[in-house]
Formats: sequence, structure tokens, C-alpha cells
Amino acid sequence: MDLNEIEKAAELIRNARYVVAFTGAGISVDSGIPPFRGDNGLWNTHHPIFLEIDFFHKKPLQSWIKIKEIFYDNLGTAQPNIAHEILAKMEQRSFVESIITQNIDHLHQKAGSKCVYELHGNYKQLVCTECNTEYDVSFANLDFLPPTCYICKGILKPDIVFFNEPIPHFAKTRSFAEAKKADVMLIIGTEAEVLPAADIPVVAKKNGAKIIEINIKQSQLTNTVTDIFLKGKATEILIKIGEFLHL
Repeated sequence: MDLNEIEKAAELIRNARYVVAFTGAGISVDSGIPPFRGDNGLWNTHHPIFLEIDFFHKKPLQSWIKIKEIFYDNLGTAQPNIAHEILAKMEQRSFVESIITQNIDHLHQKAGSKCVYELHGNYKQLVCTECNTEYDVSFANLDFLPPTCYICKGILKPDIVFFNEPIPHFAKTRSFAEAKKADVMLIIGTEAEVLPAADIPVVAKKNGAKIIEINIKQSQLTNTVTDIFLKGKATEILIKIGEFLHL
């Protein structure tokens, strides 16, 4: 851990006009949520076909069995870690204006962050595939799969972006608008491999933003857009940034 580089990053944040955080799976690892990719990623032990939208429509029961096992049996009890909490404090102190996240775990909001754009949706909402009625997951009984709509009996789908589904228009539009406004972008725990999310730091850079990247290893962003690379776990690095900012 290079404290000089961390202090330099903290100074950039302190003196910035508009800081946007862009987060991925790495920020939630210390909350007990495994990433999809990488050495301990979910795709090493589970085939991702159950999250393909065509497969879901054809075989909703098979899809839901996996979805419940991987997401709903774990995410409901997951709690924000210190990295989520520090970002929330940074927003409260006006060091961070907004968070763009690829995560579906809702932990930024649980930690107290208010301005969060969820590119890939979140697991807490379910939507009917027939009439589009939305439900909080607490209204569904996941002991009986697949869950169905109270109104039309259509099958409920987690309001997350499946493979071959488009990013929600509002989240996508606002995220790219935030990227253009940023003069500093703080990238945390993402390898930025999935489009269009991977373009967000590129857009920020093209519009003049300084890029601070926190990651356990270099990503495809490190040698292309990153100005300051802070190698380490999100929790450890953000604790140090928080200390420099006197949070």
C-alpha cells in the first residue's frame, strides 16, 4: 500500500468540483458476496446460462432455482462493509456527488448513500413478465418457485439485467451524464469488462476527468485511462482515503 499515492488521491478528491464513484463487485467482497469473474468468481462454479433472458423465459423454474440459491439465499443477509460506509460518508460531506454501480446487492443504499445509479438493476425488486407490476422481494414467497404475480399470475423476474437484456434507459442515461460532469472519477473494484458499463470511465476521461482506480490487480483501465492506481482491497484503501479526508 503506497501511502503517498493514497494521499495524492485524497487531495484530488478534496480539491475536485464533482467526484463520481464507479463501483463493481470488488467493493462487496468483504460483505461476503463473491464476484462473478476472477479466481473465486461465481462463473467458475456455475454456468451463466441461467441468467440469459431467453433461457429464463423458456425454463423459468430451472432459472429461479439457481437465482434463489446464488442471490436470495445470500444477499438478503449481506451487510455493507466499511468501504460502502466510507463512500456514504463522502457523499454526506460532499466529497462524492453520485455512485454508479454495476452491483445488484443494494449495499450502497443500505450504507446510506442517496444518489446511486444501478446499471444492472437490483435484486430487491421483482417485476412481472406479463403485466410489468413491480414488487419488493419481501412480498414474494420464494419457497414456491417460480414466484408469480398477484394480479395476473404471470411469472416474476428479478429486476436485474440478464444477459442479452438492455441496460435500463434511465440508469444508463444518467450514468453517462454523471461521467461527463465528473472532474474526478473514483473506480472501485471493477475490471470494467462488460459493455456499456466499461465505457463510463472512458467517457469521463475524454471529458477531462482524473481517474483514481482502486483494485486488487491491474485492469484493462489501468494503462489506458487511470491516473492514480491504488493496489489493494477496497476496504483497506478507502479507510486510508477516509483518514486523509478526516471523515
